[in-house]
Amino acid sequence: MNRRRFLGASGAALLAAKLPATAQDAAPRPNILFCIADDWSWAHASVYGDRVVQTPVFDRVAREGVLFNHSFCSSPSCTPSRAAILTGQEFFRLESSANLWGTLDKKFDVYPDLLEAAGYHVGLTRKGWGPGDFRPGGRTRNPAGPNYKGFEAFLAAKPDAAPFCFWFGSHDPHRPYQPGGVLTSGKKADDIKVPPFLPDAPAVRGDLLDYYFEIERFDREIGQMLATLQVKGMLDNTIVVITADNGMPFPRAKTNLYDYGARMPLAIRWPKRVAGGRTIDDFVSHTDFAPTFLEAAGIKAPDAVTGRSLLPLLTSTQNGQIETMRNAAIFGRERHGTSFPCRALRTKDFLYIRNYKPDKANLDTDNGPAKTFVMEHKDDAQFARFFQLSFGPRPAEELYDLQRDSAQLVNVATQPDYTALKNQFSERLTAILKAKNDPREWGNGAYFDTAPVYRKAK
Repeated sequence: MNRRRFLGASGAALLAAKLPATAQDAAPRPNILFCIADDWSWAHASVYGDRVVQTPVFDRVAREGVLFNHSFCSSPSCTPSRAAILTGQEFFRLESSANLWGTLDKKFDVYPDLLEAAGYHVGLTRKGWGPGDFRPGGRTRNPAGPNYKGFEAFLAAKPDAAPFCFWFGSHDPHRPYQPGGVLTSGKKADDIKVPPFLPDAPAVRGDLLDYYFEIERFDREIGQMLATLQVKGMLDNTIVVITADNGMPFPRAKTNLYDYGARMPLAIRWPKRVAGGRTIDDFVSHTDFAPTFLEAAGIKAPDAVTGRSLLPLLTSTQNGQIETMRNAAIFGRERHGTSFPCRALRTKDFLYIRNYKPDKANLDTDNGPAKTFVMEHKDDAQFARFFQLSFGPRPAEELYDLQRDSAQLVNVATQPDYTALKNQFSERLTAILKAKNDPREWGNGAYFDTAPVYRKAK
């Protein structure tokens, strides 16, 4: 019997134990090292073209593995994004965990539990699922696994014959930053390319430098873990994934559905099965990680999973667009600090956003020098437009023509030339959301506005 189908049929842990040793030795299951930054936007890695921030480890994983150009989180907010990763389901299907400071009910299967039941050694360090409290959901530990002080401690506790699944949840580059921490790096504020939705001012440039400093620290720590695996002879059969939960903690980025909020860096390395040196343009979602890891381990994904395994892309030898059906991504948000429900459909050429509470402003931006500057200069003629872009009221619909406006600054939804296209995107988004059972599209969205808040970080 095919081993993968055999494991997926039932009782994965028991069945794996009954396999002949020779069968297990011939096809050892891969280890999984999942490295997730906290608030890192897609554009800020040297392999993506940023000339100031230096990410040699991320670049190495991309060079020796696969670099993704169109990877999107399910929601640009910590709790729902991480819940979607762990369950392989869209954030809006996860009840309280669709909001910041929610809980993740135990009825939602998470891949670390499934891997552990199949004989994997699982664990995490630092930030796993959250913020929120997993206990009201009936769990006794973080959904990402049991906590360890670090990677070395985790490996020391691993049974010799067991493959591992480790979640490295860095707190970088989440705020608050230590102002001036970047000064010892030799970087210059004048060298930064300020995103066009932020004012080009010394306070903003300095804030970006501090953000870059923490990205590089995250990158260095991953390098240390890869070196450990290399010494132990475990690196080549380890699936290494580097990404982030949501975008940079700056105005019009994190908690927003524009690219700097929802488009994520992603590189994956697995020399045992994945040919390196490739760049993929298929649209992929963070909901795809769970079914990928489960398939790689020979475990059938739960029926509730909405993501699709990335293995066909990873094991292909092609570049560019590989699967024609992967031509779009959906994502959205509910309550972060405030309730600001919205959903988006992103294709190569367009971004369509539906705001369920039009004429309301999204004020959910982390405090810091950039936000302070925008707020304090809202009446300054030179900078007023940045306040409107970030904190002005949003219309019911937004549409951005990315061939003309890659920065997503000019909403063309009301322009007559785009009416037919806007309607097409609206209908397509509605159909997808209804098929995936989004409560907002079925008249049950008020739940998200009143769901409990659990302000106990875990």
